[in-house]
Amino acid sequence: MTVEEFKLPDVGEGVAEGELVSWLVAPGDRVEEDQPVAEVETDKALVEVPSSYDGVVEELFAEEGEMVPVGDVIISFRVDEDGEAAAGDDAEAEPEPEPDSPDESASEPTTEAADAEPDTPAGRTFAPPSARRLARELGVDVAAVDGSGPGGRVTEADVRAHAEGDAGAADAGAPDDGPEPRPAPTPTDTGSDGRKSAVSKRGAADAPATPAGGPDPAGRETTLATPATRKAARDRDVDINDVPTDQTRDGEAFVTAEAVNAYADALESPASTPEPEPVETGPGTEPAVTAGDASETSAPASGDETVPYRGVRRTIGKQMERSKFTAPHVTHHDTAEVDALVEAREELKPKAEAEGVKLTYMPFVMKAIVAGLKEYPYLNSELREDDEEIVLKSEYNLGIAVATDAGLMVPVVENVDEKGLFELADAVNDLASRARERKLKPAEMQGGTFSITNFGAIGGEYATPIINYPETAILGLGAIEERPVVRDHADVESEFLDDSDDSTVVPAPTLPLSLSIDHRVVDGAVAAEFANTVMEHLENPLLLLNE
Repeated sequence: MTVEEFKLPDVGEGVAEGELVSWLVAPGDRVEEDQPVAEVETDKALVEVPSSYDGVVEELFAEEGEMVPVGDVIISFRVDEDGEAAAGDDAEAEPEPEPDSPDESASEPTTEAADAEPDTPAGRTFAPPSARRLARELGVDVAAVDGSGPGGRVTEADVRAHAEGDAGAADAGAPDDGPEPRPAPTPTDTGSDGRKSAVSKRGAADAPATPAGGPDPAGRETTLATPATRKAARDRDVDINDVPTDQTRDGEAFVTAEAVNAYADALESPASTPEPEPVETGPGTEPAVTAGDASETSAPASGDETVPYRGVRRTIGKQMERSKFTAPHVTHHDTAEVDALVEAREELKPKAEAEGVKLTYMPFVMKAIVAGLKEYPYLNSELREDDEEIVLKSEYNLGIAVATDAGLMVPVVENVDEKGLFELADAVNDLASRARERKLKPAEMQGGTFSITNFGAIGGEYATPIINYPETAILGLGAIEERPVVRDHADVESEFLDDSDDSTVVPAPTLPLSLSIDHRVVDGAVAAEFANTVMEHLENPLLLLNE
């Protein structure tokens, strides 16, 4: 029986890290190959990470909410040579109530001892979560503890003995910090074989890692830190190589976010002011006021809430910024009179319901857009500046913007020109539902050639949609409502009209359209002609039979 480590895979194209949103398993759980074990949110979507093994969960190396780099070990499994869980694992894999006494630990199934010793990788430490949690609380590096359990497994008693007998061992490598031992927590799960684990942040919140003395810069050339810690350093305008620390990983200095914040606070607060709150106290009144002001501006006001800007939200922001500042946007507005479209949908709804399909206006709009794209292909194109060429796409893959709790997602309906109205309705409903449930696959949000955003479903008439770059255009749909329109007298049946009038104003259902284009590729006249073609097909839905 062996212990297999599982690394966070690249769950999307070019993804460098992901936030571990939730674990779907716990130590001791039996899993099968391809069974989801965790939910990870990348900068593209929320995805489930499947297991690559049949076995029993041995250990979790990341906590929920942590940012984990791709390639870091996140979980390990106990499997036999055939990849199946060994018998007796369930009894051994419940380490939480493990007693402090090594006598009871020795009564665990002998199979553990048999495979724990020969299969333990060099430098690897086996310890149950309860022992690791205690190590975090006591500021003990679990890798430095000699285990008395079967196969060298570290127990809670081992951790306590190490903390009581060698409390200052963690400071041995930093004699300049002073003789007093400090219980600064050390990341408990540094992994094996020299790897850097994302779990280094687990114990960081228990106590600051930087002394409260003067903010003397460390002046290192190399510093190890998690992406979140480096972001904290950038936010506080701190050089991470200057942050003092006595923690090390693989022989290099290791800095936590708490150490960064403590160092930044020390820089902002004058050392001569032991109590920064009372600004009138002491001879240094003016510096104290300045420090108070800095403290107020750097911390959220009372009652404010801070929300992490990462994952899907950060991706949306970067994509919008890239599009807006790369493609010169021009938005063309128009309004389609859709009496016939409303009637056509009402006539088809019973048949759609009989086939289990919810028929909205979106499939009609998609078909009308394809008609326009076929006539004006530059709106279905991509500008490749480096190659100095415009690619006119042969496929009609329309992205449908869907509002979710995490932000706007744009799943793609492929080959719209080859699908019927009911088939499109079913595809849109399925993608939108799974988008709201965060169950889309990254591949389902790629390959679009033109996008649609239906802000009218929430309310509103016109907008200035931002293009889903590198596409060339996007069409925004307002709400279909009755609005005043001018009609010829002959087209209106009413006994109250004056026969002398050539036209009159009547209420009619209309659909506001907002078409944004990349003006480097599409001229305004072409955009207007495209909009006219779309409106013609919406106002005469029988034309959609040709699409």
